[in-house]
Amino acid sequence: MSILKEEIRLNLNNLQNEIDSIFAQGKSAVLSEVTVGQVYGGMRGLTALVCNTSYVDPYSGLHIGEYTTEDFSSRYPEEIFFLLCTGKFPESDFLDEFRIELNKRTGVPEYTWDVLRALPKDTHPMTMLSLGILSMENESIFKREYQKGIAKTEYWKYTLEDALNVLAKLPELAAGIYRIRFGDGELIPHNPNLDWAGNLANMLGISGTDEKFAKLIRLYLVLHCDHEGGNVSAFTSRVVNSALSDLYYAISAGLNGLAGPLHGLANQECLKFILKIHERYGVAVTLDNVKNFVLKTLDSGKVIPGYGHAVLRVTDPRFTAFMKFGDEYCQENYCFKIAKMLFAVTPNILKTYNGGKVANPWPNVDAASGSLLLKFGMDQFDYYTVLFGVSRILGFCAQNILAQGLGQPIIRPKSVTNKWVVEHLKNNKINA
Repeated sequence: MSILKEEIRLNLNNLQNEIDSIFAQGKSAVLSEVTVGQVYGGMRGLTALVCNTSYVDPYSGLHIGEYTTEDFSSRYPEEIFFLLCTGKFPESDFLDEFRIELNKRTGVPEYTWDVLRALPKDTHPMTMLSLGILSMENESIFKREYQKGIAKTEYWKYTLEDALNVLAKLPELAAGIYRIRFGDGELIPHNPNLDWAGNLANMLGISGTDEKFAKLIRLYLVLHCDHEGGNVSAFTSRVVNSALSDLYYAISAGLNGLAGPLHGLANQECLKFILKIHERYGVAVTLDNVKNFVLKTLDSGKVIPGYGHAVLRVTDPRFTAFMKFGDEYCQENYCFKIAKMLFAVTPNILKTYNGGKVANPWPNVDAASGSLLLKFGMDQFDYYTVLFGVSRILGFCAQNILAQGLGQPIIRPKSVTNKWVVEHLKNNKINA
C-alpha cells in the first residue's frame, strides 16, 4: 500500500516538525491546572493527551483533520481511514487500490472460528469480537519483526501492516459473529467486488435488506470511527499499544472498554427508550404523548437516553447526518418517527427542567442510530456495539500508527494517595 504508506510518512514528518516547534517554544510550559475534583472525577476535562487524528469542538462537533462531520459523512470508511492516518482525503483512485490490497489480506483463520463456535451460545457478541481479534494475535507482523530487532523508527510501518490485516478480516469476522450468535451459523463468503462496508452488510445475511442497508452501514462506520483520544476505548487501546503490545492486544483492549454500558451500549439504550414509547402509545403516538413520557421519565429520577454529551454543547452533527438519512429512506418507520418527536420536544424540556441545570440538552449520535438499524431488520440489540467497535477500530489503528511513528513513550501518569492529597492541601494552605 505504497500510496498510504508514503502519505503517512509525510504526515508524520509534518507532525514531528510541529512538535519540534512546540518544544522549542517551551517544553516545560504549563498547559492547564489540575484540580482535586478532576483527579477524583475520572480526569474529566483534564488536558493531558495529544491526539492528531480527530478532535471534538463543543459547537461544531467531530473534526477529522480539518474536516467537519458534514464534510466527511458521505465518504467511504476506507477513505476515512486514509484521512485519519494522513490528515487528507485520498485521490480518486485510492478506493480501488485499497480494495485490491485488502482483498489480498482477507480470510479469518479457521482456528478463530473454532474458538468462537466453542463459546457458550449466549456469549455477548462484543466478547466474541474482542476474543476473535485476540485469537489472531499470533499473526502480528509487528511482533514478529520486533522479535527480530527493528529500529524504533520502523515501528509504525509494521503497526500499519497489522492494521491492514485486521481491517481486511474485520467485516468477515464481525458478520460471522452475527451469523454464529444470531443466525444459522453458516458463513457468507467475502465478495471481492464489494467495498468494506458493503461486504459487512452483505455477509450479515439479514433478509430483505438492499443497497439502502449498505448505505446505512457505510454511514454508521464513518460516523463512529474516532472521537479524540480520551474516550475509554481509544485511550485504553493507546495505553496498551504504548507498552509495545501489538495492535491485536490494543484493539481487543479498546473493545473491552467500548463494551461498557457507559460507553458503547448507549445506542441500544436509546432504542429501548423509543420502543417503550411505542409500546405505551402505539402507532398513533403524538408530540404530547412523547412530551409527557419524557417528563415522567425525568420525574422518576432517570435521564433521557441519547441526550447530553460530555463535550458538545449543540446538536451532535453525527445525529444530524443520521436524521438526514432517515428523512430520505425511513420516513414512515415508527421508530424513526418517535426519534424525530423526541428531538422536537426533549431539548426544550431539558432547558428548563429542574431549573435548567442540564449543560447540554441536545441529542448525541446515539439518539437516532438504533432506530435506523431496527428499520432494516437488525433486531438483535446486543450486536449494535459490535458495529460501533468495527468502526472505532479505524480510529484505534490510526491513532496507534501515528503514535508509533512519532516515537511516543509508554503512557504512565503519576498516581497519589488520599494522604498525599490531604498533605498537599495542608502544606499549600488550600481551603477551597
